Amino acid sequence: MRHDPATGPDPHALTLRDATEADLPVIIALLADDKLGSTRETPDDLAPYLAAFAELDADPNQRLIVAERAGEVVGTFQLTYIPGVSQRGMKRALIEAVRVVATERGTGLGTTMMTWAVSEARTAGCGMVQLTSNAERPDAHRFYERLGFVPSHVGFKLKLS
Repeated sequence: MRHDPATGPDPHALTLRDATEADLPVIIALLADDKLGSTRETPDDLAPYLAAFAELDADPNQRLIVAERAGEVVGTFQLTYIPGVSQRGMKRALIEAVRVVATERGTGLGTTMMTWAVSEARTAGCGMVQLTSNAERPDAHRFYERLGFVPSHVGFKLKLS
């Protein structure tokens, strides 16, 4: 079905854009809307998220992205550009905190988001895109592998607080 401009925006059209401070409540709700996120996010206290957003927004190597359909945020992720000296000075992109609203899971939205992120990384001069995924998310692991990501490394984290 073709879109008729006289009827307004296409309700199925997807926009990927840099998040604004106004997007934070929805982003936080997305982060909290799963088994792991519900134990570490506090959507009722925006203060730490506002401080983190201000820092992200001031850093040209940090991008907090939202996917928007029909004026509603339906997905999010953070894209970080990391300059480095290893591998002949290769710049990398790191993708973190990928979330898709429950009603959009399985629709191809995640694939669209990751394809867009890889394209943005290429445009920014990155030679590699990397991400981590919690060991308790086997479905996410299969998703990333279908997109061509290779589980080539073992990740380690040390919680400082």
